Amino acid sequence: MGFHPLRVAAVDRLCADAVAVTFDVPAELADRFRFRPGQSLTVHRAGERRTYSICAPAGAPPRIGVREVPGGAVSSWIVRDLRAGDLVEVAPPAGRFTPGPAAEGRHVLIAAGSGITPVLSIAATLLRRPDTEVTLLYGNRRADTVMFAEELSDLKDTHPGRLELVHVLSREPREAELFSGRLDAGRLRQILRSLIDVPAVRHWWLCGPYGMVVDATTVLTEHGVPGSRVHRELFWVDEAPPPPVRPAVAGGPSCEVTVVLDGRKTSVAVPDGVTLLDGAQRVRPDLPFACKGGVCGTCRARVTDGTVTMRRNFALEDGEVAAGFVLTCQSLPTSPKVVVDFDQ
Repeated sequence: MGFHPLRVAAVDRLCADAVAVTFDVPAELADRFRFRPGQSLTVHRAGERRTYSICAPAGAPPRIGVREVPGGAVSSWIVRDLRAGDLVEVAPPAGRFTPGPAAEGRHVLIAAGSGITPVLSIAATLLRRPDTEVTLLYGNRRADTVMFAEELSDLKDTHPGRLELVHVLSREPREAELFSGRLDAGRLRQILRSLIDVPAVRHWWLCGPYGMVVDATTVLTEHGVPGSRVHRELFWVDEAPPPPVRPAVAGGPSCEVTVVLDGRKTSVAVPDGVTLLDGAQRVRPDLPFACKGGVCGTCRARVTDGTVTMRRNFALEDGEVAAGFVLTCQSLPTSPKVVVDFDQ
């Protein structure tokens, strides 16, 4: 993964613990940093990598939304210390949580907390098309924790007939009881029943913590929504069951893993119990990765020979898995030889 020093053009305070950072991209890097709505940027600082979603519509300068994580090595620095004019090491846009070219029709976007970041980018880009309609359900604790409150209000004012914006607050009562409480399975069932013609929705976009995304997926499955119309992205998975771990045994069996990146093949013996990414990084430190938690999808590659098992997957859609794509940070070899291609 190649990082480039980008100058910070602006740091905008969104609420007490969150900011939006806009980057100034030099002309020679314009093509590399051209992004699709819903994609993300990976930031590198002091040996740490963190992925943050882009909140700007397609065609605008790249802008990320960052909420501080208590004790976060990168988020705390960005939220508290970063200033316009600073240089930040940033990798080009990545991610597949993004609409395709045929994006007409009705879209429902469900977000909670900082999950609004890519959803705002998607909504603003979709609404540029006169043949789209968007319903955005956004859950937060209180009104003063809402990220991008002004941007969302402006978007609603610009597209009053095609954007339905619903705020749901869990720790602050709203005038309508329907919108007071957590955006969980029970409340989603009520909202869908009251506000949304489910069969008429072409695509659903879910982004937030593990519990919300799982609840929303369950409710949509109950309504018979095909999985191909449901797109998901997680921001953190603390509530998710930990992946099974098979400890590596010194001197035990190993797999011959060949990685292909930038047209170059490299082979290495990966011990049993070690992921493809961790094993191959010993000889290819340039392999792309960010979270190593099965969430961001940065380490996505295609298995072209051999077999693997993924411990967890919160980034790839069913069609990608069926086509042989895996998250290398979560993949353990299950055959004597494995070839994995990062270029596909």
